[in-house]
Amino acid sequence: MDSLSVLAPVTGRVVAMSSVPDPVFAQAMVGPGLAIEPDPERGRDVVSPLSGTVVKLHPHAFVVAAASGRGVLVHLGIDTVQLHGEGFTVHVAEGDAVTAGQPVVSWSPRRVSDGGRSPVVPVVALDAAAEALVPAAVDGDLVEAGDALFDVEE
Repeated sequence: MDSLSVLAPVTGRVVAMSSVPDPVFAQAMVGPGLAIEPDPERGRDVVSPLSGTVVKLHPHAFVVAAASGRGVLVHLGIDTVQLHGEGFTVHVAEGDAVTAGQPVVSWSPRRVSDGGRSPVVPVVALDAAAEALVPAAVDGDLVEAGDALFDVEE
């Protein structure tokens, strides 16, 4: 069985998806995954969690699809769509090929939290079954951007 390795897109502390303060993510309606509470200073640079193609791109969220077609959503903070891109710097374009660990977006988690929003970063395996997720990190672990976060069994 093949698996897709997903890297941590930001530096911070791993939190269970069920702890994300948004029911869509907490109840895994979008898909299974893990979230990261970004380090306020070191969590500014957001990298691609896998090699593939940027198939959706917003300043606050993006999806990268692997060659297999399996996609991973990275969502920067909760309710950050309301910021209309303010405070986010995008480094790639939709349709671009990216490599795992390549910078995609820069942002300020502190600015998001100072504005009354959660800066937590859900990392979601789209169209995957919960049992297909094999965590490489668990709730409470500290991860650096580019560290192994989870595998998705194909």
